[in-house]
Amino acid sequence: MDTEPRIVRIEQKRIVGKRLEMSLANNRTGELWGSFMPRRKEIGNTLNSNLISLQVYSEPLTLGRFDQTFEKWAGVEVSDFNTIPEGMESFMLEEGLYAVFDYKGSSTDHSIFAYIFGTWLPKSDYNLDNRPHFEILGAKYKNADPNSEEEIWIPIKPKN
Repeated sequence: MDTEPRIVRIEQKRIVGKRLEMSLANNRTGELWGSFMPRRKEIGNTLNSNLISLQVYSEPLTLGRFDQTFEKWAGVEVSDFNTIPEGMESFMLEEGLYAVFDYKGSSTDHSIFAYIFGTWLPKSDYNLDNRPHFEILGAKYKNADPNSEEEIWIPIKPKN
């Protein structure tokens, strides 16, 4: 795999959506998206049609630890938090540096993450930062389809 990321500094992003606590061993992603997708059109102040899948770790991500719990969000980017539909919540994604991988393939194939954390990150000039990880699921996203496309955003900080 020869995937070089773009290094991007983002400004704050406002997200509105739903969240669930889970782990890789107790993956509730289908339940989360199943409850969000029928209601996403209730969010009136979206900035674009992209969906955001966001993971928030209360402690730094430990690679290979399948029981580590995290908060997973299904949401969209909004211009403000003035109107939040009942049963949904807001999340402020703070500014920061990210490695952005353009991924084409099934969402069930996790080899991209093995590459990112096992090959790219150790050889890069960056360390993993303890901030949210997220994926942008745009018009070409097709979930488990091998032709699906998404952007994988990994929080990074320069090595000292």
